[in-house]
Amino acid sequence: MTAVRPQAYRIAVIPGDNVGKEVTPEALKVLQSAADCTGVKLELTSFPWGADHYLAFGSVMAPDGLERLAGYDAILFGALGDPARVPDATMSWGLVQKIRKAFDLSVNLRPARLFPGVRSAVAGLDALDLVIVRENTEGEYSGVGGRLHRGEENEVALQTSIFTRRATERVMRYAFELARARNLQKKVTSVTKSNAMNHSMVFWDELFAEVARSYPGIETEKFHVDAMTMYLIQRPQTFDVIVASNLFGDILSDEAAAIQGGIGLAASANLNPGRRFPSMFEPIHGSAPDIAGRQQANPVAAILSAQLMFEHLGERATAELIGHAVEQVLVDGTVRTRDLGGRASTVEMGTAITNAVERLARDSG
Repeated sequence: MTAVRPQAYRIAVIPGDNVGKEVTPEALKVLQSAADCTGVKLELTSFPWGADHYLAFGSVMAPDGLERLAGYDAILFGALGDPARVPDATMSWGLVQKIRKAFDLSVNLRPARLFPGVRSAVAGLDALDLVIVRENTEGEYSGVGGRLHRGEENEVALQTSIFTRRATERVMRYAFELARARNLQKKVTSVTKSNAMNHSMVFWDELFAEVARSYPGIETEKFHVDAMTMYLIQRPQTFDVIVASNLFGDILSDEAAAIQGGIGLAASANLNPGRRFPSMFEPIHGSAPDIAGRQQANPVAAILSAQLMFEHLGERATAELIGHAVEQVLVDGTVRTRDLGGRASTVEMGTAITNAVERLARDSG
């Protein structure tokens, strides 16, 4: 049965801090244009949460923030962090981690693709199309632990990783289903460290082998994370879908972003596969306080995160229009931000992609 399109998609927008406040308006400009061109109606609501909110009210987001967000169809998020004013852990656990866990955003999807006209950090690489599927609610980022005897000689810090069969199997099955749907190499690579982490990663390996038996048409392989960081540079084109724990997936996806041409191109989706709660879409880059206010940040990652949002909402035509517009601007090369070797500002890059959206829509209509 075909899903019925709502009268208007309700989108919660959280620009966040520093360059998050610069790239998010450009993503909104592009997504609104693409939605208008494809007949998709949006109802956008912005929430001023982040460091300023914390300093003013003592919380990164409003106390009833989760209840307010729960009624939206999706969340578009910019970037969080202002370490000169608020500790990073306070910011992360006060908003991003809180949303991921409360809304059971169990799958963190991080595609890495080499766009035409973009030079990879890997010399001679001319093709890249992989997706990292990262477990997003537990593992090394479970938040369980504590500290004793602070400031004393015998001070102790304990950080406990939690891996459950439910969450681990769920993210692995998602990875296999994705490899089947992509229909490219039909391969899933598991990232582990079971030679040293003799409980959690042995458990991870056993579940991966168990899940793999349900997908006889999908090739599998597994590598220890230290070797994987090397292989991802040496032969990135050999990977299709990579499934990893919270920590390993976080690190590897930043490496993959560099390989695809820079973190300014790297989008992500925090998905609630059961769609009980809104999923959240964000560029994987941080708030970059060192360049904030200079209009130097590349908005492409934020724009491609909006594309992932439309894909999740089932608005494929809108998503494809955004993707084609980004490609057209990157191939043309006339307008590029500094990270891509150009001199364009954040606004100029966003405007160029918006113009490409409208031009492509006219040409196809």
